[in-house]
Amino acid sequence: MAGTKAGGMKAAAKNRALHGPDFYARIGAIGGTKGTTGGFAANRALARIAGAKGGRISRRRKVPTMTAPAVAKVAQADDSQDDQNQLAA
Repeated sequence: MAGTKAGGMKAAAKNRALHGPDFYARIGAIGGTKGTTGGFAANRALARIAGAKGGRISRRRKVPTMTAPAVAKVAQADDSQDDQNQLAA
């Protein structure tokens, strides 16, 4: 039954029987207090600086969308280029 839901429930029951009913609460508390990094919660100023850097980096300039007349002008230029290539050949 290893790796199944029923096997996990049996293992949990055995852990509680061997180590007490608060076994999972205790090991969870140990894991929570072992951390030494602190993270951004420990230094709000550092979090602010890092967020500002990320915000500046992720900003991209807006690329203007082509309007219908501009698309027609580009298409016309492509056609005239094709005509010139045919005449040259």
